[in-house]
Amino acid sequence: MKYLIAGLGNIGEKYENTRHNIGFRILDAWADASNISFADRRYGFIAEYKYRSRLFILLRPTTWVNLSGKAVNYWLQKEKIPVGNLLVLVDDIALPFGTLRIRAKGGDGGHNGLKSINETLGHTNYARLRFGIGDDFHPGFQVDYVLSNWTREEEKALPEKIESCIEIIQNFGTLGIDRTMNLFNKRE
Repeated sequence: MKYLIAGLGNIGEKYENTRHNIGFRILDAWADASNISFADRRYGFIAEYKYRSRLFILLRPTTWVNLSGKAVNYWLQKEKIPVGNLLVLVDDIALPFGTLRIRAKGGDGGHNGLKSINETLGHTNYARLRFGIGDDFHPGFQVDYVLSNWTREEEKALPEKIESCIEIIQNFGTLGIDRTMNLFNKRE
């Protein structure tokens, strides 16, 4: 069984440690912990990870967050992965920092990456793991906030939260979306 795990973020050193790049950061941490590496492929960087007879294809799109749908759709089709086996990792300003929420479907919540995926796929029926980044910004400064670096306190807390994300992703592939939601959404 194959799964596409798409971590959203923007390419380039300038964005590397920003809140908006949490999807990239989760996948990078997973790859580092698993001794796998990403290869530069069409529309993104790709790595493969095998776990309990499942193949997880990790995607870091190079299309920029706002055009993530192009990369996600391409890799779903190329690898013949059903949309039910897609999980998108995304930052969420509506959740307090470090809060994790996995959902089977839903709207874009104002996130342009999810909006792009919704428009490209033509529906919202795919799983997403939302990583809370908080909303500690003044009105009109949302873009500056999501594209800013983590605070020192947030940086200290990130490794544990990222480890939880990896556990959620693995459970998504082995237990399915419903059981994973029941297990992990209650923890928060």
